Amino acid sequence: MTLQSVYTGGPGPLPDGRPSGIYKTLRDTPLTVTTLGIQGDHQADPRVHGGPDKAIHLFPRENYRALATAFPHLATRLVPGMLGENLSTAGGDQAAVCIGDRYAWGEVVLELSQPRRPCWKIDARLEQDGVAAYVAEQGLTGWYFRVLRGGLAPARGQLTLVARPNPGATLTALADLMGQHRPSIGALEAAARWPGLAGDVARRLRQRADWLGHQPETD
Repeated sequence: MTLQSVYTGGPGPLPDGRPSGIYKTLRDTPLTVTTLGIQGDHQADPRVHGGPDKAIHLFPRENYRALATAFPHLATRLVPGMLGENLSTAGGDQAAVCIGDRYAWGEVVLELSQPRRPCWKIDARLEQDGVAAYVAEQGLTGWYFRVLRGGLAPARGQLTLVARPNPGATLTALADLMGQHRPSIGALEAAARWPGLAGDVARRLRQRADWLGHQPETD
């Protein structure tokens, strides 16, 4: 993947006045990265955003083109950085990246931990209902990295894949599994054991497997 731009920022007011860390500013000098993310990047609600498993958010530029096609009246606003991502890449496809993938970024090593779960703040910023739902339905979420090794990272360059412990554990496969009405209990339990998967996602998979295991069989 080619890293084309990096964004960081702090909380700002949405059009309805509620605070959000979705507002980001372009960075064009080398960045200091720690296990909590890029220095200078902050979240409005650390209960649900940020932390080691959601240290850095990547959103491929190709996703903006898909969104602009679906919402043409928003096309001029659907530009890199608009949806709160830290890393904007050319290349990078939810069907081609896997949980646990490790990438070198300058001195930094990143590990793909989970897909993003789009929320109401996307609609609030764009002042358009339905964008967040479309992002989720079409698998245009982007994903989060944890930082395995911090250090200095360039504002542009390459994210180089250095390890793939879970071939086949693509974000598309995970979304398909989680979206099934009655998925296989074995498949849920196996996915929960994928190395690198964020703990809260693994927990949801195990909880659903346990719930299904206590349901009566149906024809």
